[in-house]
Amino acid sequence: MDRSRNRLWPVLRALATPAAALAVAIALVPGSVPTQQQPPAGALTPVNVSFQHGGRTVKGNLLSYNDFHGAIDPPAGSGGLVTGVPAGGVEYLATWLKKLRAEARSEGRGRSITVGAGDLIGATPLVSAAFHDEPTIELMDQVGLEISSVGNHEFDEGVTELLRLNRGGCHPVDGCQDGDGFAGARFTYLAANTVHKRSDLPILPPVEVRLVDGVPVGFVGMTLEATPSIVNPAGIADVKFLDEIETANKWGGLLRAFGVKSLVLLLHEGGQQNPPPAVPGLSECANFSGPVVDIVNGLRPEFGLVVSGHTHRYYTCALPNAHGAQTVVTSAGSNGTLVTDIDYALDKRTGKFAEITARNVIVENGVRNADGSWQTDPAGAPVRNPALADPAAKRIADKYRTAVAPIANRIVGSITATISRDAGANQESPLGDVIADAQLAHTQGNGAQIALMNPGGIRASLPYDSQAGGEAPGQITYGETFTVQPFNNLVVTQTFTGAQLKDVLEQQFAGFGGQTTQRVLQVSAGFTYSFDSTAAAGSRVSDLALNGTPIDPAATYRVTTNDFLANGGDGFSNLTLGTDRTTAPGFDIDALVAYLGANSPVAPGPADRITRLG
Repeated sequence: MDRSRNRLWPVLRALATPAAALAVAIALVPGSVPTQQQPPAGALTPVNVSFQHGGRTVKGNLLSYNDFHGAIDPPAGSGGLVTGVPAGGVEYLATWLKKLRAEARSEGRGRSITVGAGDLIGATPLVSAAFHDEPTIELMDQVGLEISSVGNHEFDEGVTELLRLNRGGCHPVDGCQDGDGFAGARFTYLAANTVHKRSDLPILPPVEVRLVDGVPVGFVGMTLEATPSIVNPAGIADVKFLDEIETANKWGGLLRAFGVKSLVLLLHEGGQQNPPPAVPGLSECANFSGPVVDIVNGLRPEFGLVVSGHTHRYYTCALPNAHGAQTVVTSAGSNGTLVTDIDYALDKRTGKFAEITARNVIVENGVRNADGSWQTDPAGAPVRNPALADPAAKRIADKYRTAVAPIANRIVGSITATISRDAGANQESPLGDVIADAQLAHTQGNGAQIALMNPGGIRASLPYDSQAGGEAPGQITYGETFTVQPFNNLVVTQTFTGAQLKDVLEQQFAGFGGQTTQRVLQVSAGFTYSFDSTAAAGSRVSDLALNGTPIDPAATYRVTTNDFLANGGDGFSNLTLGTDRTTAPGFDIDALVAYLGANSPVAPGPADRITRLG
């Protein structure tokens, strides 16, 4: 990272006290009110917002993506198709970024700045995770990323590890496994709302300023305030996550005071389009909803653009900010399958945005047939187009693919059919059952009777037909298993009373014990219960039983979870109240691998352990 480019940060750091921020905010003059150019109903026109201006303009271009999640290889299955088009893979992302930069330059649309909106790393496939996500950081530099916010998954291994990935240096336990050291990120990671508890200062720079033909453009980057509820609390004990609106406006106000009047928020929080239509357009904003709507509604008008993420959806919208003006809001889906191409104009005299246009572009990687369809191999997977692969990015990716192949392609077991992570109406999934059973089996030596698994920790289904490593149909590789559970959580067992166990299950639903989001835990064989989501908080769960015997509120039970849940992750603070905590050898992935090996072929779980009453 060229740290000299962010020269404004030390000055802003000195002013980053609540009193100074308030004084600056009071002195601000409201910006001009823009007008949105509305496309006709049903049109596929990219979002376009024009602002009031009267001076000469200069042009610039942004290329953005979000939620890359270490997707070095093209995503498999439906995850690698965007509206039916095969997409993704880092060597193809590099090609499309180069192509879009060249087009912007040749068409006079200005120099491109490539930015991200968090979750570049974390929940990554084995080709990245086996090397502590150093390959992804190296490849983000290679593809030309310049600035990115952090996301919640940047904190999966804690603040200390994030800072190492940013600054460089070998892993404290595993060293530099590829043998050539690790220099850290050359791009700038921004973390405006992640602050040290003692100093209240950000752990990484909060802002970056770039000059576009002499006009400054400010970037503020942050993750969602709710990050502590979805990452392991153990790694973030010394930091806190601040309100998105207050933080953005504080730093935006300070930038405004330094003469930066065009602001971009890189925000790891988002929304989604909703039916109709059944399949929304790549660059549309159909029936839009989500947390980003309220965040934008509280932003200063200088924030003409919000590059968002977290929800893994694609959209380009124009949403009202705090002054009733329109702010452009974008997202490029996930896993490097899309890039958002954003053109903007700046008023040379006022330094404000004059116009912003955004469209999503598919990172195509396939080979078209003469009839316009896409070529597939005998297994039905898309054929990748070697002409679209960037050689430099492919060379780096191939180095890590070769290194991890013996581990990733090892057969660990077999299944009788695809085991899906998709939950039914009762919020239980076949794969959730299998993982809970695996963790129960892994900890029975510690007296475990029940196992609970968080659905957010199940990142993919187990595919029957995948043959990525040359395996036969039904055979499961370590790499496929790791894709399902990539977090390397510990597996712990604790003692709870029956009454405490009921409170844990009540905390699956918003409104009980501080829970804000419904998250139904997956359960192991022999444990059953019913729930009614329409009942009052605290009385939604009933008929708890273990092997047909009702759970006794006064009796004690040994319950297994991963340490993310045991430490209060996903809002399950009641899981921190267990006693006699023991930790099993290895990680959660080891429990699943052992279960597959001992019980093959494994059938999909019955998904009938939870009964939904309403």
